[in-house]
Amino acid sequence: MAKTLLLLVSHVLVGAAGFAAGIYVLPILTAPASPAQAELSAAAAGATFSGEFRRDLKDSDALHWGEGKVAVGPTSVSLRGKLAPGPDYKLYLSPQFVETEAEFLRLKPKMLRVGDVRTFDNFIVNLPPSVDLNAYDSVIVWCESFGEFITAAKYR
Repeated sequence: MAKTLLLLVSHVLVGAAGFAAGIYVLPILTAPASPAQAELSAAAAGATFSGEFRRDLKDSDALHWGEGKVAVGPTSVSLRGKLAPGPDYKLYLSPQFVETEAEFLRLKPKMLRVGDVRTFDNFIVNLPPSVDLNAYDSVIVWCESFGEFITAAKYR
């Protein structure tokens, strides 16, 4: 009986560890190629505003972080930097800088969900034509599936 219980527990733990590893690794394996440096340079050149993702934000941690230079322009938001890999990242524009999950959830109704972030080593996300960048002052990366704050940058 004890041996059966031990085997059951060990198999459940190994299965859970494999599942967790799969959730972490799958987005890395399925991510498209990062934008070319020429594309990033063009996006940055056309930017109206800029900001910076930093690893030291309150709710950023070893698995949820971003770092690098963010360029915000009339047609796109781009990052020359890195994000911790993860599933279902979304880019939001916010009227106020936030650095915690609680702040994000409180302000989410006032934010604009811009699009998906599919690459972790640099990205470019196109903006809808009607976006008024002056109505917002921050850009946020959020993991929609798990409700995790990844990073944010104040651009104005």
